[in-house]
Amino acid sequence: MTVRECYEKIGSDFDKVLGRMGSEALVKRFAVKFLEDKSFEELTESLKEKDGEDAFRAAHTLKGICANLGLDRLYEVDCELTEKLRGRQTEGSEELYQKVAEVYEATVTVLKELENF
Repeated sequence: MTVRECYEKIGSDFDKVLGRMGSEALVKRFAVKFLEDKSFEELTESLKEKDGEDAFRAAHTLKGICANLGLDRLYEVDCELTEKLRGRQTEGSEELYQKVAEVYEATVTVLKELENF
């Protein structure tokens, strides 16, 4: 799988990311590095503990990473959750979190394919 194919599969604009980063190798390097990021795990744990401050911070961090890497679909759903958590309240965030979790898992699955290619 090429990096372009990976980005197409996850619903992202590869050309936009390539223009920002300059080379396919660099895009791949950072996209695969995303697999090591702990923001989603921190988000999940914070929501379980109903810790609005940490949940917001984790969602906001994840949003920024997605923006930088051009992970557009994940960025979009995480933006909604981040805004919901901006007030540091976790109540009512379950449905938005489920959307983020679904897109996150799909994204990670494809990035793992890229990593192993």
